[in-house]
Amino acid sequence: MSGKLNLVLTALLVACGLSLVNAQYQARHLFIELERTQSQARQLDIEWAQLQLDQSTLGKHARIEEIARRDLNMTPLTAARTQYLTPENSK
Repeated sequence: MSGKLNLVLTALLVACGLSLVNAQYQARHLFIELERTQSQARQLDIEWAQLQLDQSTLGKHARIEEIARRDLNMTPLTAARTQYLTPENSK
């Protein structure tokens, strides 16, 4: 009887040991995945900051006006060049 009890307890001990090893493996695997995801999040934050900087630079009024003058040969609007349209059938 004592031999069977020792055998059952030994099998139970081995099962617990294997379960512990599996749990540690899973924890390591999840930790590595967490680190990888956090690294990717930091990289995306850097890219987002760069895109916001680019957007603020590209959207400035002075830059748009300079490109319009240089590339599109546009000139500022003056009162002398403004035409007002009125409807022909005005009452």
